[in-house]
Amino acid sequence: MTEHKHGPNCDHDHDTEEFDTIILTDDEGNDHEFLHLDTLEVEGSTYFVLMPIAAEEDEEADEAIILKLGKDADGNEMLLDIEDDEEWEKVADAWESMEEED
Repeated sequence: MTEHKHGPNCDHDHDTEEFDTIILTDDEGNDHEFLHLDTLEVEGSTYFVLMPIAAEEDEEADEAIILKLGKDADGNEMLLDIEDDEEWEKVADAWESMEEED
C-alpha cells in the first residue's frame, strides 16, 4: 500500500487506516492523485470512492468523488463519470450507509 504524505496544512480527515493511491490522467494528459477510500457494488456495477490528494492551495480537496468502473472501446477497464443523476444518488446513498455502519 502506498502511504499518503501529509503536509503541514493537510485538511483531510484520516483515521489510522491507510489507503491505496491511484493516479488518474485527464483528457489533457494531466495526472491527478487520489486516495482510494472504498469500492462499492451497486446493482451489478462497480464504483470507486476517491479523495483527491490536491495541492495545499486547492480548497476542494476534502470532497470525495465517485467514479464507475467501465470499459473503453478496446475493452480496457477505465473509471467513468456517473452521468445519470438517479444512478449517482443510489451510489452516494449506498456509500453513506456503509460509512454510517463503520
